[in-house]
Amino acid sequence: MIKGHGGNVQALAAQHDCSIDEITDMSSNINPLGPPEGLEEFIAANIHLVRALPQPDAMDMVMAFSRYYKVPAGRVMGGNGTTWFIYTLPIALKSRKVLIVGPTYADYRDSCIMNNVPFEFCMADKEHLFQPDINKISEMAKSSDTVIICNPNNPTGSLIPVNTIIELLKHHSSTYFVIDESYLPFLADAEKTTLVAKTSFPNLIVLSSMSKIFRIPGLRTGYLCAYPEVIEKFMKYYQPWSVNALSQAATIHILENPEKTNPFLEMTRAFVKMEKKVFEDAVNDCIELKLYPSQTYFLLAQLTGKMKSNDVCGLAGEHKILIRDCANFYGLSDRFVRFSLRDRETNMKLVRILKNIQ
Repeated sequence: MIKGHGGNVQALAAQHDCSIDEITDMSSNINPLGPPEGLEEFIAANIHLVRALPQPDAMDMVMAFSRYYKVPAGRVMGGNGTTWFIYTLPIALKSRKVLIVGPTYADYRDSCIMNNVPFEFCMADKEHLFQPDINKISEMAKSSDTVIICNPNNPTGSLIPVNTIIELLKHHSSTYFVIDESYLPFLADAEKTTLVAKTSFPNLIVLSSMSKIFRIPGLRTGYLCAYPEVIEKFMKYYQPWSVNALSQAATIHILENPEKTNPFLEMTRAFVKMEKKVFEDAVNDCIELKLYPSQTYFLLAQLTGKMKSNDVCGLAGEHKILIRDCANFYGLSDRFVRFSLRDRETNMKLVRILKNIQ
């Protein structure tokens, strides 16, 4: 398991001998506005659900997703966060070789290592602003039976257009393409960009997370959408009661109340769009920092001066702000950090800190 996922507020709090509440976490990619209003109260009011076993297959949770996204329930599977699906991918698909489009989330690689499945990377580079080379992906996919793409990508924020992915699906019909859309709901046109409705392609697998957009990572809820035969492959490894009762109830509550959920999504998208622009404009004169274009609300930055990622994270930590050290992202280095934006005041506080880097 990788050490250094975002959100290690406990370590920073211990370092400064303070409470977790005193730490501002800008390392973890979660909604700065969430959870939605009333969700925590709903969870508290339903705490009695822990007294009984949840549905063993989370079927009501599946049906809620099916109705919300208007996709057949036979193409949907509910799970204990997208992490379970990621670590089950190589064994469920019986992958012989996996292609990972990077630099990206480390668990894709760790899943292959855990399951003794060979893998290789198709790396985007800084010279091309970390935009994936589609021709290179297509060429390398010829020797792989499984391709994993985070879209939008973590930590670079790059996005591959829907039509481009569909062309890959058609051109490599015997290769599985796993598209992790965990951060897609933050995009203004997410409903038009998602591939959830395209799972009529038998080689397409879409991962959808509730954790980031609704700021409920501790509940561990996520979905996999795919052709029914692919769902069956994963169900062979599915353990009963994998999704706890509160997680199922909260997810159903979110998806079955679109009159509240949809305005929350629109508010979030407008908020992060505005705050990202303000932040980007504010750091323009930080000569030791280069921001890369991002389609979502977190930003990858390259350090161009003397200081390395550990130094900058330490500088922010002195102000009880946690940012992401990207040194352990394969394909990056100790010259990269990532910021997950929050409210205006917090973002501007970080800007003032960044202007002190050398």
